[in-house]
Order: sequence, then C-alpha cells, then structure tokens
Amino acid sequence: MIVIEQAKQEMSRLRKQLAELADALDVQGLKKRREELTAEQESEGFWTDLGKAKTVNREAAAIDAKLEKYDKLVARTDDLEVLIELCLESGTDSEQEEIAKELAEIDTLSEELRLQALLNGKYDANDAILSLHAGAGGTEAQDWVSMLYRMYTRYAERNGFKVTVIDSLAGDDAGLKSITFTVEGENAYGYLKAEKGVHRLVRISPFDSQSRRQTSFASLEVMPKIDDNTEIAVKPEDLKIDTYRSGGAGGQHVNKTDSAVRITHIPTGIVVQCQNERSQIQNREQAMKMLIGKLAEKQEQELQEHEAELKGEVKKIEWGSQIRSYVFCPYTMVKDHRTGCETGNITAVMDGDLEQFIFDYLKKSKA
Repeated sequence: MIVIEQAKQEMSRLRKQLAELADALDVQGLKKRREELTAEQESEGFWTDLGKAKTVNREAAAIDAKLEKYDKLVARTDDLEVLIELCLESGTDSEQEEIAKELAEIDTLSEELRLQALLNGKYDANDAILSLHAGAGGTEAQDWVSMLYRMYTRYAERNGFKVTVIDSLAGDDAGLKSITFTVEGENAYGYLKAEKGVHRLVRISPFDSQSRRQTSFASLEVMPKIDDNTEIAVKPEDLKIDTYRSGGAGGQHVNKTDSAVRITHIPTGIVVQCQNERSQIQNREQAMKMLIGKLAEKQEQELQEHEAELKGEVKKIEWGSQIRSYVFCPYTMVKDHRTGCETGNITAVMDGDLEQFIFDYLKKSKA
C-alpha cells in the first residue's frame, strides 16, 4: 500500500512528466495550429475542394484528440493532488488504495500520450497501406506471409482499426505469395511504419517430411494512404498503365474482362497493382492511391536521410534490412534487431501484441 509521503513524491514526478509531455506534444503549437484550421473550416468555399476539406478536417480531429487527452491527464493529476492533500491528516486504507490505483492509471495514460507525441511526421495521422511479399523459400515463405498478415489483422483489431484487402496472390500450395491491404484508424501509418522491413522466421517446417528447421523471410512495405491527390504531383505522361485479367489460385474465378490494373511510375520504377475490385475503374483508383502512398513514403524517406546526413549520422533506411526475428524452435523468442527489444511470448506477438516493439522503435528513431 502506498504511503502519503511517497504519494507526494510521486506527484512531483507526475508534474515534471506533464511539463515534458507539454513540450513533446508542443501543446501551444497545437492550439495555434487548431485556430488556423478553424479559420479554414469557417472560410467561404471551404467545401468547394472536397479532398482538401477532408485533409483539413482530419488534421483538426487529430489535434483535438491529442489536446483532449492531454487536458484530461492534467485534470486527473490535479484531482489526485487534491485527494493526497485531503488524506494527509486522516487517510484511510481505502483512500490510499484509491491513490495507488489512480497513480498507476495516470502513468498508463502518460505513456500513451508520450507515444502519440512521437507521431509528428507529415503523414503519421493517416491510414496505412501495407504490402507483404514472400522471400525465397517457396511454400514455407508463403505460409510466413499468411502468418504475418494474421498478426497485423490481430494488431488492427486490438486497436480498433479496420482492415481491407486491396490485392492478393495465393501461394502455390499454401499461404500467400503477396498481399496488399489498408489499415484504417487514427495514426495507423504513424504506428505501422515501424514495421517496415524484412521479417525472419525460424521454425520446424510443417511442410518438410523430415521435420527439419527452416529459415524463411518476408518483406513488409508500409506507406501512407493519401486521399488528397494534390499533395503528390503525378504527371499522366509518367505513368504506364496495363490491364489484365484477374483470378484466384489455379485459374479459379477468372474474370472475363481485363479488370485488373498495373501502374508503373516511369521516373522511379515503382510498380503497383490491384485486382480485388470488380471494375477496372475501381482497381485503377486503388492502384493510384497505392502509387501516391509509395511516392509520399519515398519522399519522406529521402528527407530523413538528408536530415541524418546534416547531423553527420550514418543512418540510411534500406528496404532490404532485416528488422526482426521470430524464433519458434529450438526456443521461443521475438527480437527486434534495431532496438534490442525482445520477448519469449511469441504467441502474444503473433496475436498482435506489437505495442512495445513499435514504441521502442519510435523512441529510438526520434532520439
């Protein structure tokens, strides 16, 4: 049970923590930006450009959410301080238990806000588009892709995010060769960009008759979903658009029309494709969103590399870098090679418990 003098010391820590959070969140800057957005929302002709209006409203909602959480945290800390003062003279056991419980809850809220304070990138508040691709290893690697897809859908469920498949290619015998899907929710891109890279699996293969240990790889691309296409300029002459017939594994459910779309951005060589929608127009719209997301992610990556060079850091982000290992045999362990974060509870991780890995990465990337 917590003693009152100890609680007073904890209050000093919480006050210092609140001040640090205010700086990290840039509360005053957020309030000023919210005033600017309010002026835009109230201006004449605001709804003329629906794409821009949606972007403005989304940014405003994200700022409102951060400020509301911060204000609630301040209010609860103030209330706790009053409770501690009241208990100084005649604190009962039940009141001390309430103080201990409130301290723990405030710490949890502070940790959540500290994580959100790290999400200050241009597209961090956006939805995310994820693409998983099997590496070398045939069926084993393709099964690994389906396992990772399940892991990210579970993570999305835990956080109240919505998952929608855009494009998928079934494996030869099991699993998936590739799958592209959107994750929609507050700060989805800000969190999931921490997962970009190569994921390594070590286990006894269920597809090997001799039950040998196998190592498989799968890569994950993460890009922001951008609804306002004016943010990234794409010239029509820079695009090569191909159409083809979509279908499932083994030629099942093959469409009679060329509804699937593949778009190549000639200057960068980026290729995207979509075949899950019923019409060519819908597939083209989805493919364009994927392309714009990839171009935005590339732009942000180049900016980060430039900033690292200015700081004299050798900190290049590479798509081919192995970020995490998942070991099922001879022991169980998940280890992030960028941060050193690891756990033996591989079942929880595969069920979407990724928060600590993401938090540690975001902290290190902002250090």
